[in-house]
Amino acid sequence: MARDHEHDLIRVDRADGADETPEPLDLGQRVRELRTARGWTLEQAAQRAGLARSTLSKIENDQMSPTYDALKKLATGLGVSVPQLFTPMRGPRAGGRMAVTRTGEGAAHATATYEHELMAGALARKRMLPYRTRVRARDVAEFDGWVRHEGEEFLYVLTGVIRLYTEHYAPVEMRRGDSAYYDATMGHNVVSVSQEDATILWVTALD
Repeated sequence: MARDHEHDLIRVDRADGADETPEPLDLGQRVRELRTARGWTLEQAAQRAGLARSTLSKIENDQMSPTYDALKKLATGLGVSVPQLFTPMRGPRAGGRMAVTRTGEGAAHATATYEHELMAGALARKRMLPYRTRVRARDVAEFDGWVRHEGEEFLYVLTGVIRLYTEHYAPVEMRRGDSAYYDATMGHNVVSVSQEDATILWVTALD
């Protein structure tokens, strides 16, 4: 992505408040949700975790702060990692959601080196930013240094031939059907080495 628009693209997606600070996680409620999702009683979950039933009950009711050793036992018994004990459960997905973007209908963001077309713009709070890009740059010197940003990125060549420059690897020439997946915090730039402008599909995974 071009340096002067990478953050603008993310702002477009998060303008509805997705950047707001999340509510603190209630560990007791999280443990209860994990237990009940498995259909276990307090006694069953306590046995699997190697904890006393009374200890598990106090944890669920926020009457005690478990030690790290107790957290490890609890995580093992529930079949999750310790960090997952502090990760909120996702809401139901049965309803689903979808957005169709017809060719040429995406939000346009042009720079000196790229022409971006942001897709699925109607969906808020996306975990990915998909966009189609026309690569106009022919020389890496056209960029004002490396492009870098948070998240991971997937690149797929749609037409033409490109050269992918990255901070830690030798330049790679890529043709239609070739793809690359990389850490976007690593400096990266793309130029077209074909006679015509190349086009690529870019998908940025947001943290």
